Amino acid sequence: MDQSRIGIFGGTFNPVHVGHVRAAIEVSEALGLGAVEFVPAARPPHKNGGPLLDFSVRLTLCRLALAGLPGFSVNSMESERPGPSYTCETLAALGRERPGQEFFFIMGMGDLLNLHLWKNGFCLGHWANLAVHAREGLGIGAFTDYLAKNGSQMAAVPTADPAVWRLSDNHRIHFVPVTRLDVSASDIRKRWLEGRRIEGLVSDSVMRELDKHTGALEAVWGRPPRV
Repeated sequence: MDQSRIGIFGGTFNPVHVGHVRAAIEVSEALGLGAVEFVPAARPPHKNGGPLLDFSVRLTLCRLALAGLPGFSVNSMESERPGPSYTCETLAALGRERPGQEFFFIMGMGDLLNLHLWKNGFCLGHWANLAVHAREGLGIGAFTDYLAKNGSQMAAVPTADPAVWRLSDNHRIHFVPVTRLDVSASDIRKRWLEGRRIEGLVSDSVMRELDKHTGALEAVWGRPPRV
C-alpha cells in the first residue's frame, strides 16, 4: 500500500452503516490506498431542513464505526469551514493543505449519476481521483454509459480498461465492484421510525450510541410507535 494514496469518503452518514464501511474497505483494497478518511458533511446543501442528526452526533457515530479498523479514521474538517459543505471546496482544501498526498474521492454510482446537481460536480477530477463503487444494482454498464454521455463535460477519456477513464490533472476515475449490500441510511431511518429493529445494519457500537440519543433521533427522524 502507498501511504500517500488517501481515500476520502464524504457523506452525511445519517447514520453511518455497515454498507459504508464495507464499501470503503473494498475500494481501499482494490486501489491500494494507504488510508481512508470519512469526512461527514457539516451542512450538506442538499439536506437543507431535512431529518439530519447534529454534526457532533454523526461524527461520534463515524468514529465508533471505524474504531479498531487499521488505516481508517474520521476527518472533522467540515466543522471548521463556514457555509454549505461542498465537495469541490473540501477536495480543494485538502490539496492545498496536503500537497504530497494523492486523494481518491469515494462515491456511489447514485452520486455519479447526480453529479450534474453538485456544485462544480463535473470538475471534481481537477482536485482528486474519483473512485465509484457499485450501488443498488448499478454496475460497470451504468458507469460506462454515464461517461460516454457526460465524459466531455468531465474531461474524461476512456482507456483500454473500461473501468478506468483518464481525467484532467493526471487524475483518473475508477469503477470498483464491491459486495452488494442493500443498506441505506434512509431505509434505516424508515425502519427506526416504524419501530423495527436496525441491529445488523449498523455496528453494535453505533447501535449503542444511537440508543443514547433517542430524544435527538425523535426530534429529527420522528417518533416511532410506542409499544
